[in-house]
Amino acid sequence: QVQLVESGGGLVQAGGSLRLSCAASGRTFSRYYMGWFRQAPGKERIFVAAISWSEGSAYYADSVKGRFTISRDNAKNTVYLQMNSLRPEDTAVYYCAARLRTRTEYDNWGQGTQVTVSS
Repeated sequence: QVQLVESGGGLVQAGGSLRLSCAASGRTFSRYYMGWFRQAPGKERIFVAAISWSEGSAYYADSVKGRFTISRDNAKNTVYLQMNSLRPEDTAVYYCAARLRTRTEYDNWGQGTQVTVSS
């Protein structure tokens, strides 16, 4: 059973930085894609970034390209989301997710961590 535990959220001023972590357990993740999603109040959950665990290929939503960086540490089984130049519109609950490479939908989710960016 896949378990994902996020941490690192908090309150930051606009222009600041945060690093989110997602500790993954329960599987060997070499065949997985790991993703970050976010959900703002009253809005749907949307894709932010993803990474192929084995190759390290990264993908980003247009809204975060050049500001956010996704990475993984194989030894620690942890995925990171480095968020720089944060904006008030980045305020949301951020979720870590995982899916096998053979699947199209993410079917393993963490509990989420709140990120609040003040103006």
